[in-house]
Amino acid sequence: MTASLTLRPLVQVGAVTTADDLPLAGGPLRFHQCEAVVREGIRERARAVVGAVQAVAWAEEFGLASDAKDLLHRLSTPRPPFASLDLGQPQVMGVINVTPDSFSDGGDRFDPARAIADGLAMHEAGASILDVGGESTRPGAAPVPPKEELHRVVPVVEGLAKAGALVSIDSRRAAVMAAALDVGARIINDVTALAGDPESLALAARREAPVILMHMQGEPRTMQREPHYDDAPLDVYDVLAVRVAACEAAGIPRARIAIDPGIGFGKTVVHNLRILDQLAVFHGLGCAVVLGVSRKSFIGRLTGAQAAKARLPGSLAGALAGVARGAQVIRAHDVAETRQAMTIWTAIAEG
Repeated sequence: MTASLTLRPLVQVGAVTTADDLPLAGGPLRFHQCEAVVREGIRERARAVVGAVQAVAWAEEFGLASDAKDLLHRLSTPRPPFASLDLGQPQVMGVINVTPDSFSDGGDRFDPARAIADGLAMHEAGASILDVGGESTRPGAAPVPPKEELHRVVPVVEGLAKAGALVSIDSRRAAVMAAALDVGARIINDVTALAGDPESLALAARREAPVILMHMQGEPRTMQREPHYDDAPLDVYDVLAVRVAACEAAGIPRARIAIDPGIGFGKTVVHNLRILDQLAVFHGLGCAVVLGVSRKSFIGRLTGAQAAKARLPGSLAGALAGVARGAQVIRAHDVAETRQAMTIWTAIAEG
């Protein structure tokens, strides 16, 4: 079995100051050490903390020097704009669920006029992207008929786009993606990483739409039934690497791809925490990194905050932990609060 290498930057806040420092993806973070891991399939062969500039020599022992060079290049190269957004500063994606049953705000914006008004308020509060979804993907959720999903999302996407907002369509169906793009959506956000519908890859390539590939183990109805990983961050990384390669093969370049490790989607509390802690490893894929922790159930399990809307403090803590590890887009229900917290964090980081 072929060996594979991952490099996880041990991130520090602040600009590059020495020859041993490398910038992390062009943002306000740097690293001069990384955790190097060599695996054959799921079997770990070696793991060590090495200096970033020594990583190539360390990997050469396993015949992976070229891989190390590629990874260091991807880790340290500034990301191009994603859907015209500057990724040198963290961005906020506002969540607009046009559903009666989403886990945190089901029914709040089921009326299209309310959804559009709230979306525009999020835009004014600092959301760079408005993410419109018409199907709940909470644990245990049943699929929504395509016609119903279209009925829910199309008028909202159209209204927000006409008002000048940058809109993403949160769907796993190519027909819904296409209809949303037709009325002004510019980004596709898919919880199946464009694997759930055989038409979605070709559609995204043909329409030249930026895409967000999210990781999910299983599907919403079953994903929380004893999810298992040998090493959660690296297993998720491997799955997303396959999906990025599939996108490239279909004609979607990495500059138009963002990845999302899918916190809460087929993962336990421990899995979520390990992925959050090791989030910087995903920059080895050479794509923008999106993170959604807002109001997730792991916050409730850790803090006792059972009501989703009572999890704002935990959501902000998770968002800032993600930004400190290189997340470039934070998906949030509470936009104004998230934007304010990130503004202060960034100001301190750039001190």
